[in-house]
Amino acid sequence: MKILHLDNNHPLLQQQLKNAGYINEEDYTSSKSDVEKKIGNYDGIVIRSRFNIDAQFLEAANNLKFIARVGAGLESIDLNYAAKKNIQLFSAPEGNRNAVAEHTLGMILSLFNKLNTANNQVKNGRWLREANRGIELDGLTVGLIGYGNMGKAFAKKLRGFNVEVICYDIKSDVDDRNAEQVELEELFEKTDVLSLHTPWTPLTNKMINADFISKFKKPFWLVNTARGKSVVTADLVAALKTGKIKGAGLDVLEYEKLSFEKLFTDPDQMPEAFKELLSFENVMLSPHVAGWTIQSKEKLAQTIVDKILATYNKD
Repeated sequence: MKILHLDNNHPLLQQQLKNAGYINEEDYTSSKSDVEKKIGNYDGIVIRSRFNIDAQFLEAANNLKFIARVGAGLESIDLNYAAKKNIQLFSAPEGNRNAVAEHTLGMILSLFNKLNTANNQVKNGRWLREANRGIELDGLTVGLIGYGNMGKAFAKKLRGFNVEVICYDIKSDVDDRNAEQVELEELFEKTDVLSLHTPWTPLTNKMINADFISKFKKPFWLVNTARGKSVVTADLVAALKTGKIKGAGLDVLEYEKLSFEKLFTDPDQMPEAFKELLSFENVMLSPHVAGWTIQSKEKLAQTIVDKILATYNKD
């Protein structure tokens, strides 16, 4: 089988495929239209998030047997059209779930203890102890929306913190010893910290908006290490101003491009809501790196290799 690699990944991916008899070719720079002209020559493609794999692309892929995305989600692929063409899809949420869980926990603890603010103050010669008095996670209720690979990994990390962990998911019976599955009404009533672990879908698009936020019975903290378009930034800013949201840790942002490699092509076009968001000391931002660790790069690649070989090298 002949595989086209459209993004650079850990070298073990190509090496192990080569050892198994696959032919690897790379193209990290050609435009989508140029790739479409030759995609019919390949049995598989490996991609991260370089461009959308839409119906037009898939129509040109006459011999394609699989698409492997070295990442957690498949939102950049036209799933219905791929199914129509009997193209196998592989993703690797198992590969970076631990990294995302650790990053999520780190954001919460940093926010609660004002670590970024305190660090900057001390480096600038300001020793403000009372102003940086923190709060403890102990005894609070952490609500998760989405209880798949990422949500489960995060809930497991919370086991030593003496917190109640509840989760909401559109699938039934997904809970386990680390989290109790509840309806949205109970999530709204109990949550002190809300953490998102959902893929991008029409259901999750702009999910955290003013109406949704207003349904929470208590002011709460928000952490999003999932997809940026799930949170309406302007509504988040409004809730931060009123105190309905106590603070936020955001690894992903509404304005990200598909590739996740950059936030804006033109800094002068920065939305007003984002400019306001940057002014809050109780908001922590990172550049879509929750699942982006040294270890996860290898784990993601290994997960993809294992899935390809398990499917096509059964004999």
